[in-house]
Amino acid sequence: MMNPTPGDRLSAYSANGAHGSVLVINSGSSSVKYQLVNPIGGEAIASGLVERIGEGEGIVTHKFAGNTTTARPVVPDHGAALREVLGMFQTQGPDLEQSNIVAVGHRVVQGGSYFSGPVLIDDDVLGKIRDLIPLAPLHNPGHVAGIEVGRALLPDVPHVAIFDTAFFQTLPEAAYTYALNAEVAREHGVRRYGFHGTSHQYVAGKVSRVLGRRLEDLNQIILHLGNGASASAVRGGKAIETSMGMTPLEGLVMGTRTGDIDPAVVFHLHRNAGMSIDEIDDLLNKKSGLKGLSGENDFRALHELIEQGDEGAKLALDVYIHRLKKYIGAYHAILGRVDVITFTAGVGENDDIVRALTAAGLESLGIAVDPVRNEGRVKEPRIISPDWTSTLVMVVPTNEELAIARQCIALVDEDPAEV
Repeated sequence: MMNPTPGDRLSAYSANGAHGSVLVINSGSSSVKYQLVNPIGGEAIASGLVERIGEGEGIVTHKFAGNTTTARPVVPDHGAALREVLGMFQTQGPDLEQSNIVAVGHRVVQGGSYFSGPVLIDDDVLGKIRDLIPLAPLHNPGHVAGIEVGRALLPDVPHVAIFDTAFFQTLPEAAYTYALNAEVAREHGVRRYGFHGTSHQYVAGKVSRVLGRRLEDLNQIILHLGNGASASAVRGGKAIETSMGMTPLEGLVMGTRTGDIDPAVVFHLHRNAGMSIDEIDDLLNKKSGLKGLSGENDFRALHELIEQGDEGAKLALDVYIHRLKKYIGAYHAILGRVDVITFTAGVGENDDIVRALTAAGLESLGIAVDPVRNEGRVKEPRIISPDWTSTLVMVVPTNEELAIARQCIALVDEDPAEV
């Protein structure tokens, strides 16, 4: 008997999610995002956020059936946070037992070199995620806590780890290797891992489906522009380059992160400014980028400042766009031919000014944006380039929760004996 395709697997689930839904959990250091997803229709049946874990009074927000419920309980740890989540489902709906959860999908930022795809979580997998904490000290501890508590509270449902880094395990050795002493790099796991992989993979596939072209035939540049931002070069559905590195700090200018910077800046600030390593870490990750240059990391506020004549805000935007253009040029050279450039995530989907400025001046590469097609926020996939260009420019909204849910379904159905 032939194995079912992912599409066949999905067809077994009802259109309203009642006969097969996935609970997607993104457990951070001080927050837990969650979404109950219908893997067929793609909609969020319910969603929510627990904030301020371990900070005294927390904030829990739960959305279901057009209603938003907010509570402010004490949330001392991730166990309490997930108990609050289950409590919201019980009191505000939908009933999780009637929703027939077939899997719980856990987003994990760092999968190292261990994981190239989704994996059913057992004690060995959890141990490897814990071992990777030194590579992702801001993220993986929260993921470990969320997985531990989630498995305890929902023990009869398979739990699946989906890794931000997995899509980039196809990078060529020349792309993921830093020119660092090879022995030191091997011993400490220093290499390019890449992040936002779930989004990049989802968008690459969505572009193929929207255009009605085989994924294997497309060369793509994908620009995931949110508060965190990353670019990828994708050939035939496989990533061959990406801007983030061993950590999410490298690459594009971001909301509060520097992106690419001379590593000697760290030595300089330590020796001459007397800053500790932790202080420099905080500076580069949380007090730099757009916010460090202009005081704002919200593009709406940034554009308002520019309209008021604020030179710092204008410089911040110029630096942001300059870096984007540089990566597009570099990836154009690596790919040799670019069929599609796609904007996605919060800034990419909503900021037509950023999209227009990014494409401006790239006409000689066959890249341009039509001002009418580009106008406004984009909620559905849209081509925004004029008809004459050799490279399509698109906006495709990302949906990482749906991507996680569908990867969970495919994995769980692949080996039902494991469930």
